[in-house]
Amino acid sequence: MNRILIAEDEFRIASFLEKGLRANGFTTVVAPDAPEALAMAQSNDFDLLILDLGLPGKDGLQVLEELRGQGEQLPIIILTARDDISDKVAGLEGGADDYMTKPFRFEELLARVRLQLRKSHLPKGKEETVLMVGNVMLDLRTRRVRVNGELVELSAREFTLTEILLRHRGQVMSREQLLNHVWGYDYDPGSNIVDVYIGYLRKKLGGKLIETVRGMGYRFQA
Repeated sequence: MNRILIAEDEFRIASFLEKGLRANGFTTVVAPDAPEALAMAQSNDFDLLILDLGLPGKDGLQVLEELRGQGEQLPIIILTARDDISDKVAGLEGGADDYMTKPFRFEELLARVRLQLRKSHLPKGKEETVLMVGNVMLDLRTRRVRVNGELVELSAREFTLTEILLRHRGQVMSREQLLNHVWGYDYDPGSNIVDVYIGYLRKKLGGKLIETVRGMGYRFQA
């Protein structure tokens, strides 16, 4: 199980990241300031670092510079509110593997995390590129879905929702989990958008594939 260090001082974002990553099988630890982030990153106990630049105690770019200066090869994804091109250039040239700006969508961050972990840990040719459950096949490379061999057109959000359900096939996913994964941490938690999109998918994929678990959420039948 991959361990991810989250260097983030804003509690709401750190909590959102922890919940989303843990729901996808990762172990997470939060470092709320720069000194703690540095110490933890140097411990060799983590597989990837998500680094905010506006950390208390020291700028995140300095944290990045110190880690790379010590020869630390830990994959680092910068996640920050700084969207100036000079900051992005400084981060990437300073040794970051990727750079994302806030606000962000969790599914995009998750894809980038998986990409960096594949690059650093998984043997070539072992990536999971097709998800198949029953008569539903989802191709992650071409972003296409087939049901009984027939191509089904899905919107970007429908595709992401289908991917989450297939990856967790047989498991109950709460509305909150699905909302966080597909629509992001800043979306209204009282919205019924998840139920609306589940309705769309039932019409396109088949009404019996996605089960409603009363009071809990939804489950894709394995």
